[in-house]
Amino acid sequence: LAFPAGPARSRALGLWGMAGAAGGAVGVLAGGVLTDAAGWRAVMLVNVPIVAFALAAAARTGPVGGARRTGARLDLAGALLATAGTTLLVLGLVRASDDGWSSAVTLSTLGAAVLLLTAFVAVELRTASPLLRPGLLRGRPVLTANLFCLLLASAQFGAFYFVSLYMQLVLGYGPTAAGFAFLPFCVGVVAGAILATRAVAVLGIRRLMTVGGALAALGMGWFAATATVDGSFLASILGPSLLCSLGIGLCFVPLGTAATTDVVPGETGMASGLLNSSRQVGGSLGLAVLVTVAARVTGGGTGARDLSAGYAAAFWVAAGLLAAAALAAYVLLPGEGRAAGGPVAGEPVAAEHEEDAAGR
Repeated sequence: LAFPAGPARSRALGLWGMAGAAGGAVGVLAGGVLTDAAGWRAVMLVNVPIVAFALAAAARTGPVGGARRTGARLDLAGALLATAGTTLLVLGLVRASDDGWSSAVTLSTLGAAVLLLTAFVAVELRTASPLLRPGLLRGRPVLTANLFCLLLASAQFGAFYFVSLYMQLVLGYGPTAAGFAFLPFCVGVVAGAILATRAVAVLGIRRLMTVGGALAALGMGWFAATATVDGSFLASILGPSLLCSLGIGLCFVPLGTAATTDVVPGETGMASGLLNSSRQVGGSLGLAVLVTVAARVTGGGTGARDLSAGYAAAFWVAAGLLAAAALAAYVLLPGEGRAAGGPVAGEPVAAEHEEDAAGR
């Protein structure tokens, strides 16, 4: 990592969370405006120049610190197996809502996903330069951070989808109005991330992740309880958005710290990549599961009352996922006998500085 453990890393993680929230604010606003002005396909096309700019900026900036792994080779087999396996897993869950869990399509797709992911584990155990060293997950902080991130993303990404549908199909918002209605959520994430940079030194990683997850679960439960046909912006959108997003924002700093605790310097990039993968896979899986739940509750109905009932059921499941994340943090993370703003016990801070010095 480019920043040493302690206040510098906490500030960096806080800025990372705020940057994500700012990007989310711009994304939902621009998405609503583009959908109204040019149709939903414009939302896909606008990503092309954004990605081109990001690639150019990354190439111009280059790696930080100067240290590189020597002798490492790209684990192409692992990358292909992991990508194909997770893709089929998400596809199988999505198709289950249409074809049924006992259909041949669902069972064959999920079975193939299991086989591919099992093959991925076997390849990672044998290759000299694994994409993911399985032993990395033996550390409780790393395992807990990725489990927490998986559950958090499963709830958050899926809930975003259903909040958007609820505002447009039940409350009657247009795409642009729905984009503006998402702004409080983004503000709450920024506020939570700012607060976390200071609170982590007082509460510690374990307590802050537990508190953040619990607040997010309460906010999601608020969404579920008020997602009715006669809901309003203040009661059904603003209040739960602020509470849920504040909890999520509180999690960014301790989550990033826990994900790299007790990780040797040469594998911090692997640990960070694993956390990002957990977030992306969790979002895809969560959306697939919540769509299945909502479809089962609505039973094919398209009226506002049917839709709101399905969305509320999805929100309740999302609240359960966030509560499970908070419980996992409380139970699995080790207790902390000192403020979490300093080096985490077992974290190779000195080794990082030595490696950076050697690289320079």
